[in-house]
Amino acid sequence: MTRVAAVDCGTNSIRLLVADADPATGELIELDRRMKIVRLGQGVDRTGRLAPEALERTFAACREYAEVIRELGAERVRFVATSASRDAENRGEFVRGVVDILGVEPEVITGGQEAEFSFLGATKELAGHEHLAGPYLVVDIGGGSTEFVSGDRTVRAARSVDIGCVRLTERHLVVNGQVSDPPTPGQIQAIKADIERALDLVEESVPLTGACHPGVGGHTLVGLAGSVTTIGAIALDLAEYDPVAIHHTRVPVGRVDEIAGKLLSSTHAERAAIGAMHEGRVDVIGAGALVLLAIMERTGAEEVVVSEHDILDGTGWSIA
Repeated sequence: MTRVAAVDCGTNSIRLLVADADPATGELIELDRRMKIVRLGQGVDRTGRLAPEALERTFAACREYAEVIRELGAERVRFVATSASRDAENRGEFVRGVVDILGVEPEVITGGQEAEFSFLGATKELAGHEHLAGPYLVVDIGGGSTEFVSGDRTVRAARSVDIGCVRLTERHLVVNGQVSDPPTPGQIQAIKADIERALDLVEESVPLTGACHPGVGGHTLVGLAGSVTTIGAIALDLAEYDPVAIHHTRVPVGRVDEIAGKLLSSTHAERAAIGAMHEGRVDVIGAGALVLLAIMERTGAEEVVVSEHDILDGTGWSIA
């Protein structure tokens, strides 16, 4: 077995996985998994640059992760960075800071690479699952972008579009520097229209319409990342976030619709009071729920399989 450390730095969060990879069994034996909300993508959609305070939050998390990696003795380390750092003019400053702290250069991966790692991480353990058979449509709803990947044992088609929960929130819900609380019907409609335009673009590469309708498209819809897992936690009515309970939860489309409606009609305080809600997701979860619901409606999916294994696990496998 090989001890690996994978870091995934997205628009909203930065996460670490240290695990022993056993290629013979296809198992990642998890030693440490943690996440911090750093909002690296703060303002990037508007300014095109990474904000100084966002960089410092990210570097503080990197210093913590570096200590964990040293303590656990990881043999191989890979750091991948996604949407926000792809878009930023000053990403060189980000790269230099990470190298100084962790000793590895962050790979600002393409949307296609992001999709492949997400697919690998989400589906590797599903191959022999009797009730979760392929082919799969994997959707990774991040802070800055959402990745769509279809395939069975390998990727057949993939597309990344800029409809992440942070980006949509900043684009449509921020007025005079404050997030609307709750959003107006007009703002919600603007987000929905933005999502539908993006889904039309996805259809040019990845078939969506009816793709997950039982007996028609036949794909199993697998949802990844914080918006989806938080919705899974709410569907289970968890008092606190529990990744073991959430992993492979199946949430019906009607329940997703119900949860999205409640989130979008709630105030900041009401959303923050939800037991499983991370404080860094309170203002962006509504937009993330709208993305998931639109995908389920477009694909005809009756349910989404929620996965706690995603790009982070795929990155770990890539260096095993």
